[in-house]
Amino acid sequence: MNPIVQKSGLSVVGLLVAGGCALGPAVAAQAAPATATPASSSQNDRHAERILGVDYQAQPNFYYCGPAATRIALSAQGKALSQDEVARLLGTTDAGTPSALDTTRVLNELTGGKYRTTEIRDSVARPDQVEQLRRDVLAAVDAGRPVVANIKGTTVDTDGNPHSYEGGHYLTLVGYRDGGDMIRVADPADPALGEYWMSLPKVANWIAERGYSS
Repeated sequence: MNPIVQKSGLSVVGLLVAGGCALGPAVAAQAAPATATPASSSQNDRHAERILGVDYQAQPNFYYCGPAATRIALSAQGKALSQDEVARLLGTTDAGTPSALDTTRVLNELTGGKYRTTEIRDSVARPDQVEQLRRDVLAAVDAGRPVVANIKGTTVDTDGNPHSYEGGHYLTLVGYRDGGDMIRVADPADPALGEYWMSLPKVANWIAERGYSS
């Protein structure tokens, strides 16, 4: 049986599920003006730091986190689609976007098939799963592909700002530094920050029981 199934409400009946995309700090936020983040990379160590240039846009409602996060990832790859267009491809409804399988499917349809879905089945990411996420983020970002992650729960970024998505959420991993110890997050539900840094283990534990497209 395929363990990747949709959930109803807040009861988990499988992995990689999304349900609704409850907004955290950006409740009822309107889409923020698109801004470009300059790409950068270290010249001393090719895995020291890299941040992809993306066209950030906030989600316009509580259930468009999947389309917004996927659109951010597509923008780094020269694909200019609206959130509504991406939502139609994902099958997004007011219940959210079904799973990370759908973000992988749509990203592959539009960019040539390099993305794959990875599950973190445990409730807390094991050390090997944390290292797998590091390898996947490094490889994807170095290839110009932001990672779309399906997350849930509450955690804190490197500046001490809390981010809480108990009902589930999608966001985009657009860069790394310190060899992947720190991950750059583009969060479509938080236009006040837009992007922030978070430690690799915290990102992995945010994805726990769900999955990501890299």
